[in-house]
Amino acid sequence: MRGRDFHPRVVQRLWDTGFYRIFQIGRLQLDWSPVTALIERWRPETHTFHVPIGETTIMLQDVEVLYRLPADGLPVALPQYMRSMSRAQYLDLLQHFTGFRPHDETAASGASRMALTSIRQHLDILHLDITNETNDLHIH
Repeated sequence: MRGRDFHPRVVQRLWDTGFYRIFQIGRLQLDWSPVTALIERWRPETHTFHVPIGETTIMLQDVEVLYRLPADGLPVALPQYMRSMSRAQYLDLLQHFTGFRPHDETAASGASRMALTSIRQHLDILHLDITNETNDLHIH
């Protein structure tokens, strides 16, 4: 989604909800050396990393500082009943709440996962009809 020009009203909504930073981050390029080093130092019995200076763990606040993503407010959790939903049930729920359902089955990669390509295509279609007079509900 980087490099795309969003309508200012969409950008404002993303800022208001705290999600605009996700678009700014883009695709992360991982340096696998530190990841491998941390994996080797992970102790599942204490849920910590054992490093030369002692035990440490990564907290939600660390992620908030590193990525400048807000980590305050109410948590978002997947209700237990959704964990056992079929792909069709999940897509029905997605369509009910967002008005979006991928057209081809290849767009869905699991019951609760979806290929980003279909989401990008959907946003491209939605974005074309947004003007300064567009209803707020459509933007949300």
